Amino acid sequence: MIINTGGRTDTVQYYTKWLLRRFSEGYVLARNPLFPNKINRYELTPDKVDCVVFCSKNYEPILLHLHEITDRFNTYFYYTITPYEKDIEPGVPSIEESMKTLIQLSKQVGRQRIAWRYDPVLLTEKYTILYHMEAFEKMAAMLAQYIDRCIFSFVEMYKKLETNMPELILLSEKDKERLAQGLGAIAKKYGILIQSCGTNDDFTKYGIYGSGCITLDILGKANHIAWKALKHKGMRKGCHCIESRDIGAYDTCLNGCKYCYANTNPQKAQGNYKLHDPASALLLGHVKPEDTILQGVQKSFLVKK
Repeated sequence: MIINTGGRTDTVQYYTKWLLRRFSEGYVLARNPLFPNKINRYELTPDKVDCVVFCSKNYEPILLHLHEITDRFNTYFYYTITPYEKDIEPGVPSIEESMKTLIQLSKQVGRQRIAWRYDPVLLTEKYTILYHMEAFEKMAAMLAQYIDRCIFSFVEMYKKLETNMPELILLSEKDKERLAQGLGAIAKKYGILIQSCGTNDDFTKYGIYGSGCITLDILGKANHIAWKALKHKGMRKGCHCIESRDIGAYDTCLNGCKYCYANTNPQKAQGNYKLHDPASALLLGHVKPEDTILQGVQKSFLVKK
């Protein structure tokens, strides 16, 4: 099975001690978001976990101790660096700081294990198509030699964005084409493999691959491992990723990104953070008497040697 550490929250940035402790103790508990009193237990041992996928906007807090995981497990790292400022991403380091940290991470784990996520791509009166092109080129020039690929996606118009981001400009098909054309041309200029995520739109004419972001091909090449022939079911509409198990929890990320799908609002995340205990096997709180703990299914996707 594949463990995902950052689909529901930025575990690496805000729950570093907890994450390292879970791998040290060899197991983790994760509440079912649909049935809160049901808890899944996953063994975090090399014989049960095929690969650990990291997703974060700031790897600085874990760099010194990351080897405790990378020395034992196959790994891959998705590093989100976008061109937005504090008005959109109040808890995220600056672009310059983020790029420096990505370079440090790359030197530590190898460029073949890092994907730069430039997403979501969104438009406002401030963040125009021209703004994106200038920012993306600046970042591409700096990061090209340190990454395996770049992955981008267009912002999804969740209902709550109408409240959280009233300044958001709805992306037209023409906007998407112009953005894809520009991103593709810049990526080609700097020798970056670029692909889209979360869409069925075809941008291959701009040199953009339409693949999932977490695929067996990507993880396999990065770690020199062979997988069984499995269909990528995807996690949602337009998704072409392989199945994984997320060990985080919704409404717990303190980045405060206005476009976030995983938080109801920043206030709820701040409140939930107070329930966090680094010594607990759960990201939030502890097991309650009314909870039921189930052993999660952990089937290997690897070809047995």
